[in-house]
Amino acid sequence: MTIKRVGVSADHGGFELKEKITILLKGMGVDVVDFGATALDDKDDYPDFVIPMARAIVKGEVERGIACCGSGVGACVAVNKIGGIRASLVADVFSARQGVEDDDLNVICLGGRVIGQSHAYEIVKSFINADFSGAERHKRRLAKVAALELKEGRN
Repeated sequence: MTIKRVGVSADHGGFELKEKITILLKGMGVDVVDFGATALDDKDDYPDFVIPMARAIVKGEVERGIACCGSGVGACVAVNKIGGIRASLVADVFSARQGVEDDDLNVICLGGRVIGQSHAYEIVKSFINADFSGAERHKRRLAKVAALELKEGRN
């Protein structure tokens, strides 16, 4: 699967990293949809940007997403409240790739204050270039997660 459309979002803590990642993605030929913030504002809140991005993924408007905040933790907590989102805080290339291959990860969360730009680039490239394996054991596990979302009313 070739990823063609990716959503990006960030609050003030991840704003600079989001801007740099946007340039990287465009250079890779990816259509980027920026869900904000569109300007640096120390008083903004990550849910205002990452939740619309997550909903766009569920609706099929974008294929994957990258959510940034200061640590990446808050953004990850927020997007995982949306049914159909499989997000993880990622700080290494292996997890970015393996998360997609095994868990069909559709959002990575990055900390603008804890990860360097060049390392973030490698993580993003790994995430974008990875494909879900479709292995039966992974499908089985994801079905259990989807059933839990239904039971908990997160769809």
